[in-house]
Amino acid sequence: METPAAARRRTPLDLLMNSGLGKLLRGIGVAPRQNSGESLLDLADALLSLRGRASGPALASAFFDLYEASDLAARQDFLGKVHDMHPADAEAIDKAIAKWNAKRDEGAALALNAASESPSARLINQLNLAPQGTQRLIGMREDLLAASATPGLAALDRELESAFTAWFNAGFLELRGIGWDSPAALLERIIRYEAVHEIHGWDDLRSRVEPIDRRCYGFFHPQMRDDPLIFVEVALTPELPGAIHQIIAEGRQPIDPREATCAIFYSISNCQVGLKGIPFGNHLIKRVVGLLKEELPHLKTFATLSPVPGFAKWLAKEQEPGARMPGAKDLRMLAARYLVTAKGKGNQPMDSVARFHLGNGARLEAVHANADLSPNGQKQSHGVMVNYLYDLADIEANLFALTELGAVATSKTVQALVDEGDGNGRKGGGRKAGAAKDAVPA
Repeated sequence: METPAAARRRTPLDLLMNSGLGKLLRGIGVAPRQNSGESLLDLADALLSLRGRASGPALASAFFDLYEASDLAARQDFLGKVHDMHPADAEAIDKAIAKWNAKRDEGAALALNAASESPSARLINQLNLAPQGTQRLIGMREDLLAASATPGLAALDRELESAFTAWFNAGFLELRGIGWDSPAALLERIIRYEAVHEIHGWDDLRSRVEPIDRRCYGFFHPQMRDDPLIFVEVALTPELPGAIHQIIAEGRQPIDPREATCAIFYSISNCQVGLKGIPFGNHLIKRVVGLLKEELPHLKTFATLSPVPGFAKWLAKEQEPGARMPGAKDLRMLAARYLVTAKGKGNQPMDSVARFHLGNGARLEAVHANADLSPNGQKQSHGVMVNYLYDLADIEANLFALTELGAVATSKTVQALVDEGDGNGRKGGGRKAGAAKDAVPA
């Protein structure tokens, strides 16, 4: 009889191979090695060799049990090897091409499509059959993104991103309101996932989701019922805010939503690291605007109060060594110049948040100094925050100007800041940032 200590020493692989499924695997010649990285590769081989789907969910579940019990190094070792160990079937592709060239009918096209499907893509689809397979694959991609890049990892990541883009199409997602009466497990996740303005416990969360002038909405996937993909926090205000403390200050007095004219998106948080690069945010904002217009048709302005996460690093490169920190007015001019003129890949805005909102067709409406006095706000943007305005009538024109011309849509106020900053630079003989007369010690 097996002792309790011996039972505790048994690995997920031992449990699998001693099960009925393990006996069937041995019957078709699959005997996973004891090294966890190698045994994961063996189980992947078994999944790819299955002709029927009956045992697929059980084997996929066993694979994930072993994967999740392995240490990070073994998991990443598997991820780095699995794509290269299962190359495309060149012979099958050649035969399918010949069939297409000969017949050029629907059957030949389907055969070519099946032959050219990546084994890694088939493996991903097989693993998705496991209980909570979608969520577990997201965790797998999180491991992949944390690893040092290799060609094999990059190829597998392309397959995962392609699958997730299809599975998480906005048409499949459910938009739900999140309130103080939402399940406790969901509210705990909101606290944990908040990525812009930290939520300091339950009282802080309550102040953001319970008052009558606050809203919170999230996208959910049918396979992840109480685990949001992304969520946005909204403040209903009588005017465009210029600082985050106007929205999240303790002891704030709520207003009647009927008195509000603005809906301010002040925090948008992506929740799943493994879904990096999958576009949810643009769909979320447009859907929420539609909901709010339906609920509160008197609202006139839909805008953000957003951080400028790349500004401090950009400014440090622009300043002369030892330069004094610019004062509030010059910070606004410099931030406006950064957001309008600093470009990255594809002639798109360098700042990640600007790239997101401007890429959704928003307009850079206003720039505020001393708007985020938190340590993180000071570190990443010297306290600067901005408003991006979503005017539904102008979204397509703004997006065209950005994508085709590289031109950032701005309000007259912001453009005046850019022009004034350029004028000061010319008068000062092209000096770098930080030499303005209202500079104060850093």
